[in-house]
Amino acid sequence: MSNDALVQHLLTHSVRTGEFTLKSGKTSNWFIDVKQTVCRPDGIVLVADAALALLPEDATAIGGLTAGADPVAFGVAAIAATRGRLLRSFSIRKEAKDHGVAGRLAGALEPGDRVVITEDAVTRGTSPMEAVSVVRALGAEPIMVMPVVDRGGTCAAMAEAEGLAFAPLVTAPELGFPYEGGTG
Repeated sequence: MSNDALVQHLLTHSVRTGEFTLKSGKTSNWFIDVKQTVCRPDGIVLVADAALALLPEDATAIGGLTAGADPVAFGVAAIAATRGRLLRSFSIRKEAKDHGVAGRLAGALEPGDRVVITEDAVTRGTSPMEAVSVVRALGAEPIMVMPVVDRGGTCAAMAEAEGLAFAPLVTAPELGFPYEGGTG
């Protein structure tokens, strides 16, 4: 499947060039705000098309650390449902809530679920790996890390070290930029 339309959407709505300081503290000549794609109706459909082509058949849930994963997980699950693919979606809070439904989970993750961890964009991979840890602690099994955009860095290696498939929808080189640190 070609992701040309998704790449073009990201380039039009999400990529900015200039001088930026990334979450890691490193500087970059480009920045990607994937939410500018995943929070637009045409963008989330493109993301869902790409994600549904990669999701393992046995995946039962999709989610990740809040903010980066939320629109991706909820949008992909909703569009999947319209196509007869039922996936539960969830979000992992950055901190445990001590009132109402306590803990870090918000959403429909269940013990035993086979989980795709998603994120809008990754470089180092700390957010998806934190989600992997919480999902495991909740009795579910992460099987894949699937960011919308992989900037390069260490996320792929971290996923592999955890025994997880790594399947970005789009890579930095596909957007016309080198991987961070010169590696994938």
